[in-house]
Amino acid sequence: MGIISYVREEVKVIRERDPAIKSNMEVFLYPSFKVILRYRIAHKLYRKKHFFLARWISQRAARKTGIEIHPGARIGKGLFIDHGSGVIIGETTEIGNNVTLYQGVTLGGTGKEQGKRHPTLRDNVMVSAGAKILGSFTIGENSKIGAGSVVLEEVPPNCTVVGVPGRVVKMGDQRIPRVDMDQVHLPDPISNDIRELQKDNIRMHRQIQEMEKRMRCMREDNIVILKEEEKE
Repeated sequence: MGIISYVREEVKVIRERDPAIKSNMEVFLYPSFKVILRYRIAHKLYRKKHFFLARWISQRAARKTGIEIHPGARIGKGLFIDHGSGVIIGETTEIGNNVTLYQGVTLGGTGKEQGKRHPTLRDNVMVSAGAKILGSFTIGENSKIGAGSVVLEEVPPNCTVVGVPGRVVKMGDQRIPRVDMDQVHLPDPISNDIRELQKDNIRMHRQIQEMEKRMRCMREDNIVILKEEEKE
């Protein structure tokens, strides 16, 4: 792809997914645009085994944008990194088309694997702010990863994952994340668990009150019986 075609595509992607942008010229100010352009250059050098030069370009881009993309990563078309500060994409990461990452996202390894040690994100995946995906496994197409989640195992397509560690809380007929750019209104299994514990606590409290009431009644009955026996 030539530079002009690339710029046009990035303008389209950023304008589609960021409601804050007001003009095409603003695209040139976006960290996402700057870092992905440099990544494309560095990746070509990396594939030609010019490793030092590729890392030099990627590290300069990281210092300027706060987004660190290893030149060995394989990234498809239409990647959008919103804000971007703190985003890390590891060497063996594979990213499909039309993926969206928010600030603070890490696509990393666990430090244990050899070879392929970073995640694979299929088409149309959305990873919300602060989420960590660690290890060599696949996030299926059209899936959402909730803010602050830590994902340590494979996610099927069309799923929503939240929590630490990440758990699948929705699966099936979901809207595509690149269209539905909502990283907030996701299910919260921790809150659900807390609500269930609160309900259990209320039930136990009522049961204890009932038991105490019965015990008082039994004591009162025993006192009445003893008094009647004394009279006799």
